[in-house]
Amino acid sequence: MTRSHKARLGRSVIAGAAAIAVTAGIIAAAPDGKAAPTTPQLSLIAASQSVTLDSYKEDPGVYLDLGTYVTAENAPLELKVTRKSYKDPVVATQIVKEGGKTRAKALPTGLVKDFSGLPGFLQITVTNAAGKTVLNRAEDFCPNNASGRVRPDAPATSKYPESCPTNPFTLGSVWGVEQGWAANTYAGVYSEPVVLPAGKYTAKVSVAKRYREVFGIADKPQTVKVTVREVSSEGGVGGAPSARRESHAAGHAGHAAPAGRAGHAGHGGAAGHGGHGAVAPAAPAAPTSGAGPSYNVGHGPLIPAPPAVPWAVKKQGLKAGARMGDGAGQTDGSRKAPAVKPAAKRPTGKATVPNVPKPDLRSLPAYGITISEPTTEGPDKGKDFLAFSANVWNAGPAQLVVDGFRSPGKELMDAYQYFYDASGKQVGYTPTGTMEWDPRPGHVHWHFTDFASYRLLKADQKEAVRSGKEAFCLANTDAVDYTVKNANWHPYNTDLSTACGQENSISVREVLDVGSGDTYTQDLPGQSFDITTLPNGTYYIQVLANPEKRLKETDLTNNSALRKIVLGGKKGARTVTVPAHDLVNAN
Repeated sequence: MTRSHKARLGRSVIAGAAAIAVTAGIIAAAPDGKAAPTTPQLSLIAASQSVTLDSYKEDPGVYLDLGTYVTAENAPLELKVTRKSYKDPVVATQIVKEGGKTRAKALPTGLVKDFSGLPGFLQITVTNAAGKTVLNRAEDFCPNNASGRVRPDAPATSKYPESCPTNPFTLGSVWGVEQGWAANTYAGVYSEPVVLPAGKYTAKVSVAKRYREVFGIADKPQTVKVTVREVSSEGGVGGAPSARRESHAAGHAGHAAPAGRAGHAGHGGAAGHGGHGAVAPAAPAAPTSGAGPSYNVGHGPLIPAPPAVPWAVKKQGLKAGARMGDGAGQTDGSRKAPAVKPAAKRPTGKATVPNVPKPDLRSLPAYGITISEPTTEGPDKGKDFLAFSANVWNAGPAQLVVDGFRSPGKELMDAYQYFYDASGKQVGYTPTGTMEWDPRPGHVHWHFTDFASYRLLKADQKEAVRSGKEAFCLANTDAVDYTVKNANWHPYNTDLSTACGQENSISVREVLDVGSGDTYTQDLPGQSFDITTLPNGTYYIQVLANPEKRLKETDLTNNSALRKIVLGGKKGARTVTVPAHDLVNAN
């Protein structure tokens, strides 16, 4: 297999590379007729005995996309990762089903540090042609990395989420590898590239001893022959065009014109909805997939776990030209969340707010806090701005569903909140304000007004500055807590190109699903405070959901979150210090 540094390869590449098979053990029924054990049997496997990695002359370094996977047989691997509050540590439990009953098995204390995956799960050792060790390092593993089936009788779809969240204020997550599936161990953009001269190498990949003991994984390292070749972004290999420029465009296509979701990332070809902000360059993508993951983005602008291994059967690879994509009897891991559709027409009849489950909007403390670079032109020339990221999430137990309807010729849409009974039947609606078109760079979509408010409070928690941003496009950018009741592990409306409409849209549906939140990053217009004239000292950033209380919720008392900061410096050179928020030490 060939891996191109920072390249995202399209679906056309799949057919030629699809002949690679993933070999996984099939667990036969117990010979004595007794029920087979229902704890998962995990294995480390390699899709191929050799890979080729490209290192660009202008930007040396290769990502260790070695084609290794963790498979689950007998039963799925399922982990529940939670913390009671930001004052409590993150804990992980394995959910095991035995004899029709479910039990929770606590993982060792301190094994999991955060919600981004299992730290130090893999050990990778690379030796050169002379047998000298040139690299020896540990790699983390997110069980929610892109995945695919390894045998045809495995479940057609995986119920587990498709990334591990990295938002510092995540509260709960579910990680899993579906039974009969394989999860890629390669961490994509979360992995650091390594500089290796062009040549031949041997990589040995093994599971760390502590995880072998916890999960009962056999000590069977995988060996992969690695060829590193040097290529040029100008001429590629042997003068062939390089994918570097295309991947650069894909990684930076921007928020204004997304072309689908390449990765939790590009949220392709493109950027997407990574928290409504700048998107990191594309991580190298395995040519065995080409389609980006889908659903929840994990956190802000970061690119997600790598593309999935294509559907493969034990001992038999797919033939070149075989049909790829999801369908009856197969999946290549390329599931994409389609746009949700608004009601065909605006509601009629009497507006009612029935006694049914409703959403519960909550704010996360601000993060990504920084002083913006001073502008040298325009009305903000010479001003100092405090920038940040903010997230409002839905703790459920019901979705927030808002439809906007536009009367021909009018600038605003009329917005309505919908309510549903336990079976999903719409049983009521109520007017809830308006939606407006936002043409500013970084937005270019329909915003629901008065969804949240940002305020900078003085030390006595009285308002000092209010952000100008009061309207939002609702999309499920972050998996904040997938352990709450009715959490949807595969939410829709994860991409601005589908979630928030176009300028000529006649109607729009915006949804904030249970367990998910919507992050706006600090580099968007209106997402910052003008602190030019503020004195140095202690302040609080307040993120306030549903400030006008127009939306109907389960609880209106938990809509506010505060984050303490300390301003310093002088005009044109302001500083900000961000103390830890309980156990969360992230600015």
